[in-house]
Amino acid sequence: MFNFLKKKLKKVFSKTKTELENQKDKEEKEIKKEIKEIKKQKKEIKEEPKEVKKKAEEKKENLLTKLRKIATFVKIREENFDKFFSELEIALIENNVAMEAIQFLKENLKKKLIGKEIPRRKIEEEIKNILKETINELLIEPFDLIEKIKYKIKKEKPYTIVFFGINGSGKTTTIAKISHMLKNQNLNSILAASDTFRAASIEQLEKHGSKLDVKVIKHNYGADPAAVAFDAIAHAKAKGIDVVLVDTAGRIHVKKDLMREMEKIIRVAKPDLKVFVGEAIVGNDAVEQAKAFHEAIGIDAIILTKADVDEKGGAMISVSYVTKKPIIFLGIGQEYDQIKKFSKEELIKSIFSN
Repeated sequence: MFNFLKKKLKKVFSKTKTELENQKDKEEKEIKKEIKEIKKQKKEIKEEPKEVKKKAEEKKENLLTKLRKIATFVKIREENFDKFFSELEIALIENNVAMEAIQFLKENLKKKLIGKEIPRRKIEEEIKNILKETINELLIEPFDLIEKIKYKIKKEKPYTIVFFGINGSGKTTTIAKISHMLKNQNLNSILAASDTFRAASIEQLEKHGSKLDVKVIKHNYGADPAAVAFDAIAHAKAKGIDVVLVDTAGRIHVKKDLMREMEKIIRVAKPDLKVFVGEAIVGNDAVEQAKAFHEAIGIDAIILTKADVDEKGGAMISVSYVTKKPIIFLGIGQEYDQIKKFSKEELIKSIFSN
C-alpha cells in the first residue's frame, strides 16, 4: 500500500535536507568571513581606545556563538518552506490527493515549520514527524460501528444502514462483509435488495445471503427501491432483527434524477447511518463521488474498498477531510472477513514505513 507515494515523499525529504544543508554551509562561510574581517580589523586598531577593541571582541564572540548554533541547528525560513512545499505539492497531486486537503496541509505545515530550528542530524526525521502530525489532524477520527448499533438496539430495533456508491465500487460485497462481521458480534441482520435497477443485482445479493444464511428482502426489477427498504425494516421490526442493511443502485453520481431516488429511500427508510462505498484506487474520482452523494443525501461515514492494492493513497488522505466524515472500514480483499477497521495511526505508519 502507498508504494508510489512513499517513493515520492522520500525524494521530497531528501531534497529538502540537501537544501537546508546547503543553506547552513552558506551561512557558515558568511560568518567565518565576518570573523576573519574582525580579526583583521583588530590588528589595525591596536592604538585605538579599549571600548572599540571591546566591541569588536563582543561582535566576534556573538558570531562564534552563531556559528556554533548553525553547526548544530538549521532554521527553516520562508524560502525553504516554499521550496519544500512546492516539491511536496507535486508529490501529493501525482498521488491523487484533493486540492482542499493539500491546502490544509500547506497552511498548517507553514505555521509549524517556518522559524523552527531543527537539529542538523534530525532534519528529515523532524520534518517527517511534523508532516505525520499534520496528516493526523487532517483525518477524521472513526467511530465504533458495533458500539453504535448495540447502544441503539437496546432501546429500539432495528438499526438501519443504507449503502451508496457507483457501480463496481464493491458496495454489495461490502454489505455482505458487514453482515458477516455483525454475525461474529452476535448481531443478526437482513439484507434489503433496493437496487432494482441493475441487471442481476438482486441475484448477487441473494447469493451472498445464501452463503451467509441471511434473509434477503426483495421485490421485482423496476420496483420502487424505497418500498423494498420499507418492507425490510417492517420485517425486521416484526421479527426482532437487529440490523437492516440496504443495498442501493450504483448510480452515476452526476445524474440528478437518480440522486433524487436516493433521497426518497432516505425519506422512507429514515436510516441510522448512511454509508458511502468507494474504491480507494480511483483517487480523486472517489472523493468527487463522495462529495456528490454527501451533497445529495448527507453521508455519515465512508468505506473504501481495494485499499490493499492502493499504491497512491490519495482517496484515503482526502475523502475524510473533504466530506468531514470518517472512514470507518477498509476493504482489503474479496473474502467476507477481509474488511478491517480504519485506523489513522495505521494509515500514517503505512505511508512513512520503509
